[in-house]
Amino acid sequence: MSRTTNSHQLPDMDRTTPEPEVTPEAPPADTSDDIQHSTPLEEAAPAEGVAAEHAVSSESSKSAERDGAEEAIAAEEGAAGEVPAGEKAVGDAPVGEASAEEGTTASAGESEEKPAVDIDTDAASDKVSGAQEEATEEAPAEEAPAGEKKTLSGEAPAAEESKAAAKDPAVEESPAAETDPADEGDTGTDEDTSAGDGPAGPPDEPAAPGKWRDRHPVAARNVGWTVTGLSLLLICFALLMPTSAPKFTPGVFLRIPVEAVLGAAVLIVLPRRPRIAVAILSGAILGVLTVLNLLDVGFNMFLGRGFNVVLDWVLFDDAQSYLKDTMGNGGAIGAVIAVVALVLIVLVLMTLAVLRVSNVMTRNRDAASRVTLVVGTAWVTCAALGLQLSGPGIAARTTVARVEDRVNRVQATLKDEAAFAKEAKKDAFGGTPGDQLLTDLRGKDVMIAFIESYGRSAIEDEATAAGVDATLTAKNEALTKAGYSAKSGWLTSATYGGSSWLGHSTFLSGLWINNQNRYRTVTAGEHLTLTGAFKRTGAWRTVGVMPGIQKNWPEGKFYGLDNVYDSRELGYEGPKFSWSTMPDQYALSAFERLEHGKKRDKPLMSEIILTSSHQPWAPIPKMIPWDQVGDGSVYEGIEKAGKDPADVFYDSKKVKEEYGKSIQYSVNSLIDYVVKYGSKNTVLVFLGDHQPLASVSGSNASRDVPVSIVAHDKSVLDKIDDWGWTDGIKPDKTAPVWRMDSFRDRFLTAYGSTPVKR
Repeated sequence: MSRTTNSHQLPDMDRTTPEPEVTPEAPPADTSDDIQHSTPLEEAAPAEGVAAEHAVSSESSKSAERDGAEEAIAAEEGAAGEVPAGEKAVGDAPVGEASAEEGTTASAGESEEKPAVDIDTDAASDKVSGAQEEATEEAPAEEAPAGEKKTLSGEAPAAEESKAAAKDPAVEESPAAETDPADEGDTGTDEDTSAGDGPAGPPDEPAAPGKWRDRHPVAARNVGWTVTGLSLLLICFALLMPTSAPKFTPGVFLRIPVEAVLGAAVLIVLPRRPRIAVAILSGAILGVLTVLNLLDVGFNMFLGRGFNVVLDWVLFDDAQSYLKDTMGNGGAIGAVIAVVALVLIVLVLMTLAVLRVSNVMTRNRDAASRVTLVVGTAWVTCAALGLQLSGPGIAARTTVARVEDRVNRVQATLKDEAAFAKEAKKDAFGGTPGDQLLTDLRGKDVMIAFIESYGRSAIEDEATAAGVDATLTAKNEALTKAGYSAKSGWLTSATYGGSSWLGHSTFLSGLWINNQNRYRTVTAGEHLTLTGAFKRTGAWRTVGVMPGIQKNWPEGKFYGLDNVYDSRELGYEGPKFSWSTMPDQYALSAFERLEHGKKRDKPLMSEIILTSSHQPWAPIPKMIPWDQVGDGSVYEGIEKAGKDPADVFYDSKKVKEEYGKSIQYSVNSLIDYVVKYGSKNTVLVFLGDHQPLASVSGSNASRDVPVSIVAHDKSVLDKIDDWGWTDGIKPDKTAPVWRMDSFRDRFLTAYGSTPVKR
């Protein structure tokens, strides 16, 4: 609605006027009802403890800009003007600017000129609309014109304070806030933070819900402390965790890691940004070290050694192939995804844990400093006194020592690479002519057979010894009955639990090949192998039977083999037995069909790898009549009737039992073949490539494997009488133990080869 006012010249802003004690007759303070029925130019601005403001302006009013704060015109000499009908009393500072309007007349009851009040019509309308539509919405503060002081809702400018109070007694209840003179001319806006006493908006609008922490403070506090405690435990676990499964004992974790003390001290004193950066970096590094520790646990379990950060990455490809062979393609993909997810989870959780503990220490800096000082003092005391809890010392520096060890191993590996390259070039028999090699074995069919995972534990561990010993005894009697003799001893393998090719290459090359880098170095050179010595003579045809190889194998040339029969060339049409592509009996039957049973113009030297005793030792093939082997289709029913790998491999008792049975099967297959298809010129050398993994052989098992030489011609065994080996195919506990790399030279020397260095 429009309003008419008296036409007056606006007074000078610097002029002061007397302020009579006049109480204008005004309607009561606005209510929500008033707001709903007021004109668009009326506004009830929410202000704490202050009555609603009412500003009215004529549609035709002309605004006049001024320098300085809004100033009300005092009433003349005690004249009390009446408020025009339909208008509210102004209870606080005017919202807009004061302005004069031409052509208006004073109300009948006014004895003096009454100042006209002009406000920003658009701003007033916006505020009224906001109050009607949303009670909780804050009205934006108006931008004061130049020279006008910035005010918060419910506050009057300093220059207007006394005059507003004279006009409306409600102002006395909420005195205006004083404004610093330095704020004059400030054009910024302040957010209205008042609440409660102004209009509350529509009564049916629900209040905004508070945060979960505000509604459940006790639960929030408990959750926070729980998360902090778990973060601290995770950090301590990572700093103290051992690298082999048997060492995971409670005493290992009841220690004080010095790395935690030093890390806490650093994080407490750092400013915020450097502290966050250091915490993130420390968490990531700790996560990486945790992953490496987990790899150490796995490698110690399967290979009997820690993870080599330089050489062992290539083994993951073989591990993936193993998973694919034993679990299928889907299972292998799932396992890879699980491993990748685990690595990411460890990295993220470790970083978040360090950040969490860092933030808590910063918020409680004094308490954290005291605790760090006390724990650090305890560590120094325990270290000085050498205090222990059933084993390791209480004062631990596990992570620092482990990092030092990894660095030393990396340096040693790099040095070893150069040293081994020189060693591989030296060969006692490298320059020996073919006619001076293996002269005492001429005319013999020589078989060198490796039995997968055939280790000392198969013969001596009480969980497997009974069955394996019974098989060895029975097969030794069968050999004797067929006219054969045997001698046996022990060799210490260069590998453990896996990486069979390292054992094969060590035995055949006479070099200690205990890692993949050495294997690559030697196979890329021309070092003489035992099989290569047979080839150099020109007196033997050399072949390899390798059912475990499923792709091209360029190393065959290094080993001096005329022909290699891999899994694709043996003609097998039956099912796989877990990792093993075919039963040992079938591989030997194929060897007989493809090579040994054929007429030849020279004797045969063969290298045969038997794989049925490869982990996970389920399902295991069974011996069948040799004439029923055929193309291997007969094994379909046997494989289906066998045990599930998952039911065996993860059961500590069953896995040992099935491992022993697999060794029995391989020995039966090999000895039965010799008895059936051998001749007076047959010489058999068979051995294990390495011990089975630690869950079968034990965490402290040796790397020894049995080795035997079987011959029909007793003169062959007479050549090794001075070796001190045990008669028969079961070596005695007291039989000599040699390193596997020493066998080549001993064998070549025993059978007439002449050492000639190149």
